[in-house]
This record gives sequence, structure tokens and C-alpha cells, in this order.
Amino acid sequence: MNVERPEYVVERIERPTDIDISIKRSALAQFLDREITRKAAVLLLVAITWELYVRIGDVNALLFPGFLETCAALWELILSGEIFRKAYYSFRILAFGYPIGILLAAALIVLASSTRIGRDFLGLITSIFQPLPAIALLPLATIWFGFGTSSLVFVTVHSIVWAVALSTVAGFAAVGRTMVMVGENYGVTGIKLIRLVLVPAALPSILTGLRIAWAFAWRTLIGAEVIFGAVSGEGGLGGMVFENSDWLRTDAVFATLVVIILIGLAVENLVFINIEKMTVRKWQA
Repeated sequence: MNVERPEYVVERIERPTDIDISIKRSALAQFLDREITRKAAVLLLVAITWELYVRIGDVNALLFPGFLETCAALWELILSGEIFRKAYYSFRILAFGYPIGILLAAALIVLASSTRIGRDFLGLITSIFQPLPAIALLPLATIWFGFGTSSLVFVTVHSIVWAVALSTVAGFAAVGRTMVMVGENYGVTGIKLIRLVLVPAALPSILTGLRIAWAFAWRTLIGAEVIFGAVSGEGGLGGMVFENSDWLRTDAVFATLVVIILIGLAVENLVFINIEKMTVRKWQA
């Protein structure tokens, strides 16, 4: 006896109505789900620990002011507007030096990606200058350019170029040969190959290089400004650190350092993280 079987069977499964399958989570767990709240909680814990250490440890405020004293000093700097003027001075130099460093790195990257000699040249010059701290070049910069903006831009550019170039070239080297050959089969060569194939494929490494370069540049700039503040009374936030320490205003020194840290955190979380979300995470690169 032949029994015809259906090609397929569709079984409709009804959701049970008498069972609660939702996951109930505590208010604390929901609060900690958000990254910004976790970071805020960490900062709050640091502030509380800082204040308790000063109060319970009976620390001399002249040597190590408490968190509340630092906040009071910061508020005074905000009301006077001095902190904004100094921050503007520092950002003006960084806004000028950062693009120059990226353009110089891009020229070296194109040279290294085009010829074997260029690749060897970049490897050699990077191994020479990468270990050299940018701040160590400040005496030479002052001889060449004097005490001023040009010297600060020079050391800032030096701290940017090598980080961007190394990360980008490493990202290019990690791009699969198949992807490059596909581009070449479509007639994409030279600069177009770099722009249309290598840069999108190596974008995570490029962004990493830009973030590292920003951190190096910001650190170098503040250090150079501290030295300039010592010898010429000029400089942005770094000069402000030296000036306040010279007058034994330790609370103002701490307040300025807090501003420097907050600026670093803001650029990291508002600029680079958002760029990464709009590119690497969005495209799953």
C-alpha cells in the first residue's frame, strides 16, 4: 500500500501564555549596562577615594590637596576664564600640528606602498626616529625656531608622524593579497589602489594609529609647554601647570591636570569612539 507523504510539514508552535519567560534584572544591573554609567561610577569612586585619603590620612594640603579643594580651585579658574584661554592656546597648536603630522605620514605611506625602496626607507627612518622622544628635540627646536609656537608645532608633528605611519603600513601589510589582486584586475593601481582598497581594508589599524598619535601629541605638547613656561613664561595648559607650581598653588596645579585628563577623555570618547562607530563597527571591518 502506497502512502503519499507531504513534501514538508508546517507545525505552528503557539507561545505559552501561562509562563513568564522575561528575564527580570535588578535596577543596579540595568544601570551598569550602559558604558557611560560604568565609567561615571569609576570616576566617582576615584574622587571619593581621593578625598578620603586626604582627610583620613591627614595629608598636607600644600603637597596633596583634596578633591573638594581641587574642585574649588578649578571653579576659580573657570570663573576667571584663564583655563579657557590656556586650553585654547594648546588646542590651537594641536589643531595646526596634527594635520601636518598626518600629511607627512601619508606621504611616507604612499612612498612605502609604491616602491620597495620607499618601504625600506620608511622602515629605516622609523627605526631611527620612533624611539627618540619628541620632547628631547625641544632644545634643537628652540635653536632653530626660537621660543614660540613653531617649536611646539615641530615637536608635536614629530610625535604624530611615526605612530600614524607605522600603524597604517602594518594595516596595509595585513590586507589579503586576494583583495589587492581583485582591485588590480579592475584596473585599480597606484594611489587609487591605496585609496579604494588598502585604506578601507586597513581602517581599524589607521584609526588605532590616529588615536595613538593624538595621545602622543597631547602628552608631548603639554610637556613642551611646561618647559616653555619655565623659561619664557609662555604656554597653554602646560605653562599653567608650571606657573601655579612656581607659586605653590598645588590645588590649581591639580585642577589644571584634571582639565588635561578630561580633555583627553573627551577627545577619546566623543571623537575617536564615534568615528569608530560610524565606520569600523558599522561596516564590521
